[in-house]
Amino acid sequence: MCAMNDRPKTPSRKDAHYARLRRDHRDRKRARGEAGDPASLPEGRVALYGLHTVRAALDNPDRNVHRMLATENALARLEIGDAAALPLPVEIVRPPAIDALTGPDTVHQGVAIEADALKPKTLEDLGDAKLVIVLDQVTDPHNVGALMRSGVAMAADALVTTARHSPAESGVLAKAASGALEHLPIIHARNLANAIGEINNRGFQTIGLDSEGPKPLEDTVAGEKIALVLGAEGKGLREKTRATVSDLARLDMPGAIRSLNVSNAAVLALYVARRHLGAPA
Repeated sequence: MCAMNDRPKTPSRKDAHYARLRRDHRDRKRARGEAGDPASLPEGRVALYGLHTVRAALDNPDRNVHRMLATENALARLEIGDAAALPLPVEIVRPPAIDALTGPDTVHQGVAIEADALKPKTLEDLGDAKLVIVLDQVTDPHNVGALMRSGVAMAADALVTTARHSPAESGVLAKAASGALEHLPIIHARNLANAIGEINNRGFQTIGLDSEGPKPLEDTVAGEKIALVLGAEGKGLREKTRATVSDLARLDMPGAIRSLNVSNAAVLALYVARRHLGAPA
């Protein structure tokens, strides 16, 4: 028989209040794209999902994949042949088992993998790069993922982001990138102004997109190597960033709406820059 002091404590109103706050915090994390419970995975690992995302990850020799969960239908659509020949455990499951890994609201298309996050590159890895995207505190994983997809389509060589105030690698980012996460190296800069200065020193024309830029982008691109610098929606480029880039340029919008989502603006800017540079050798 338990002593009086050992009896289970009945939750108070205060306890219930804080439990509700914790549940709300988890729901907000899922809404921001941090699907699933990060504590359920070992440190340094991510849950990636979706057919294009998983296929690209499996094809990437730099990606260390620990296991895959897939429905029979998704496994057939991946067209990987004999799943038993893959160098990782493959579990044939029903969708709820994948929900448990990725979160209940993700569109995983019946497949997910548990993998190590990719290691960020450094500016030293730019090598012979000709077209680079630089993001000044763009934090939305959907925007960054969509932007990466456009970057790969336009043969960009790297993406430079701030080490802080940028989305970590996640399932939502990878799903929005639709495989581009495996093709576009990411460089994290502790100090973006210093990084832009170093990119300048490497012979790039760094062009900051700004609605008040003195000339349209197509009249500004001139270098043999281009780095396009984009700021977050609403805030735009920070003052230090504006002062560090080689040039400021605008995207002229003749319609009633004069601004674009950052990922859409990036598509136009990348197209202009790629036309100027020509097709990669």
